[in-house]
Amino acid sequence: MDRTQTIPAFAGQHPPVFRRAQWRMLLAVMFCYLFFYTGRQTFGFAIPGIQAELGLSSTALGWISASMLWAYAIGQAINGNLTDKFGGRRLMASGAVLSCGTNWMMSFGTGFLSLLMPWSINGYFQALGWAPGSRLLSNWWGISERGKVYGFYTFAAGCSSVLSYITSVVIIDVLGLEWRWIFRLPVLLMLAAGIMLYLVARERPQDLGFEPLKDTGVANPADKVHEATTQAESSWQRYKAVLKNARLLIAAVSLGFQNAARYGLIIWVPVHFLGADWKSGDSLIDPKWITVALPVGMAVGALSNGWVSDKLFGSKRYLAVMLYMVLGAITSIWMWSLPAHSMVGIFALFLCGFFVYGPASSFWALCPDLVGARRAGTATGIMNFSSYLFAGMAEPIIGRILDITGNTSLIFMVVAVACICSAFVALFVRR
Repeated sequence: MDRTQTIPAFAGQHPPVFRRAQWRMLLAVMFCYLFFYTGRQTFGFAIPGIQAELGLSSTALGWISASMLWAYAIGQAINGNLTDKFGGRRLMASGAVLSCGTNWMMSFGTGFLSLLMPWSINGYFQALGWAPGSRLLSNWWGISERGKVYGFYTFAAGCSSVLSYITSVVIIDVLGLEWRWIFRLPVLLMLAAGIMLYLVARERPQDLGFEPLKDTGVANPADKVHEATTQAESSWQRYKAVLKNARLLIAAVSLGFQNAARYGLIIWVPVHFLGADWKSGDSLIDPKWITVALPVGMAVGALSNGWVSDKLFGSKRYLAVMLYMVLGAITSIWMWSLPAHSMVGIFALFLCGFFVYGPASSFWALCPDLVGARRAGTATGIMNFSSYLFAGMAEPIIGRILDITGNTSLIFMVVAVACICSAFVALFVRR
C-alpha cells in the first residue's frame, strides 16, 4: 500500500484494507495483554511457598499484594493521561519489558521488605498496559463496535488470567520448581509479546495512510460537554474534564467494588484450593488444576458481557453490569455453601469467574462512551485507579480474616458483598 495515499475510513463504509488493519491492531493489543497477567496474577500460587520458606503471615502477604495493587492504581492515574499525550504503543511495550525485570527482582526476595519493594514497583510498570492498549483501540474502532471490541480486549485479559494460573501450576506441580520460578519463567512470554506489539501495531489509522475515524466521540449526545474539542489539550485540562464527569466517577466506584471481588478470587482462591481440606474428598481432579476453572470463567464472561451490553441492552452498559454483579453475588454464596472437596465446586467456580469479571468489558467501553476517544486514556486511568484502590483495600482485610478464622471459604462471602455493592452503585450510571 502506498503510505502517501489517504484512504477513507468512515463509519459504516470501511474498505477491506482498513478493516484488516483494524483487526490487526485489535489482535496485536490482545496478544500483548494476553501475557500481562503473568507479571502480576501469579502471586497467589507463590503464597504457600513463601509462607513455608520465609514464615510470613497471611496479613503480611495481604499487605504485599495490596502494595502492588495500590502502585498499579497510582500508575493508572498517571499513565492514562500520559497515554493521551504520548500514545499507547510505546507505553504498553515498555510496560511489558519493565515488568519482566521487576518480577525477576521479586524472585530473589528474602523477607517482607525485599518482597514488598519490587512488587510495588512492578505494580506501576504493570499499569503501563491496560490504558495504553485501550487508547490505541479507541483510535481504531468507532462507537457502534466498542462493546464488541472491549469484549475481545477484556477476553484477552481473562485468558491472561488462565495463562498465569496454568503456568504457575506447571511450575509447581509439573516441573516441581520452587515458588521463585513463578516470577521468572512466565514473564518471559510477556517480554516477547511487548516487543511484538511495538513492531506490529501503529498508534492511529493516519500512521498507515488512512483518514481518522469520524465516530470516535461520545456515545450519547448529552455527554458532548465532556468531549475534547481540540487536539491540543494539556494534561491538567484532560484531568479536569474527566473528573467533572459525574457518571464516570460513579462508574469508577462501581468498578472498584467489582475489582475488589475479582482480586479476592484471583489472589486467595489458590490459597483456598491448596489448603489441607482439598487433599481428600470426592474430587477426581488435582486441586491445583481446579483453580483454572476461575480464570476460564472470567475470560468467557468478559467476552459475553460486551455482547450483552451492545445487543440486549442497546449499549446501556450499567444494565449489563448490574445483571452480572447480582448473579456473581449469588454464585459466590453458592460457592461458599459447597463442601470444600465437592466436584460441583468446579462448575460453581467457573460461574463465579464468569459473572464477577464479565462486567469489566462494559466498564471499559464506558470510558470512550462518556468522554470520547481523545480523553479515553485519561478516563481509563482514572477508572482503573479507583478499581485497584478498592482491590488493594480488600487484600489485607481478607488476609486478616484468614489469620483470625482459618476459614478460607469466607473469601466467597467477601466477594458476594463486594458484588452487591458494585451492582447498587452501577444503578446510578444511567444513559
